Amino acid sequence: MKVLLLNGSPHAKGCTFTALSEVAKELETQGIQTEILQIGTQPVRGCIGCRRCRTTGHCIFDDGIVNLVIDKAAEADGFIVGSPVYYASANGALIALLDRIFYAGSKNFVYKPAAAVVSARRAGTTASFDELNKYFTISQMPVVSSQYWNMVHGNTPDEVRQDLEGMQIMRTLGRNMAWLLRCIEAGKKANVSLPEAEPRVATNFIR
Repeated sequence: MKVLLLNGSPHAKGCTFTALSEVAKELETQGIQTEILQIGTQPVRGCIGCRRCRTTGHCIFDDGIVNLVIDKAAEADGFIVGSPVYYASANGALIALLDRIFYAGSKNFVYKPAAAVVSARRAGTTASFDELNKYFTISQMPVVSSQYWNMVHGNTPDEVRQDLEGMQIMRTLGRNMAWLLRCIEAGKKANVSLPEAEPRVATNFIR
């Protein structure tokens, strides 16, 4: 089993990476393979709603990271997104990426456990945490929790490591993710089928 951890920070080895690394270390201890993928510093364009991805499963704009994440998500059993907090929001480049991967590659995420991790110097964490979790809850992904909201505080990686409660939250998140993945695997072996889907209904609020 494998968990893909997406580092939504422009800093490859910064505070967000420090938090995700603590989760990944615990997952590896629990026998779960991990990969941390950073979005980088190149511009990520927003979705234009062309819907070409509905026939291909990939975004029409092949600008590197978006279709790479879609392909890697297909091979992963779990998904964790980490982001720094900018103006009480997740990184704008990450949001543009998430809009596109969940719209174009939605089939690669459904029913896979997911979690969000946020990193801030001081505040804005709960707003960003809520923002990221909405991608999972619209995609039929079981959301993995910890002993507190998945956030760390600090202005540098060293300060994040001094957030002892935050680091413990990350380790608990890793254990809980590993536990749920093993439960899902046991369910598959016991022939527990996926939920039966109803035909989609779209309510028109314009009367």
